[in-house]
Amino acid sequence: MSNLKAVELKAFIPSKDFNISKQFYSEIGFTKASDSDGVAYFHCGNCSFLLQDFYDKSLSENLMMHLLVEDIESWHEQVTKSGVAEKYDIKVSEVTKQPWGMLDFLVYDPSGVLWRFGQNI
Repeated sequence: MSNLKAVELKAFIPSKDFNISKQFYSEIGFTKASDSDGVAYFHCGNCSFLLQDFYDKSLSENLMMHLLVEDIESWHEQVTKSGVAEKYDIKVSEVTKQPWGMLDFLVYDPSGVLWRFGQNI
């Protein structure tokens, strides 16, 4: 048995326009905890990621994040009422029941990163 312990895992999310992406993530419900040297730290509860002032089209359009939430309807309402779909010309799907036992909806960020917000059924 190993004594190795992990504390946290964070993904680095690319941004085509760093300032627009920071604004977007704040508007959909994440808290920006720090912002320096081209990296902004965002979190919601115990979940976090690092937004970077770096963009690669292929990376952005092939990156998918999954956020497991307790109340999918509240998250969907927050995202839709924030107006980000119109403001950033992005797609936000409806909540859908998936065959793998989850409810989820999809959001594309302004750089093309796909987010799946999901709730276990």
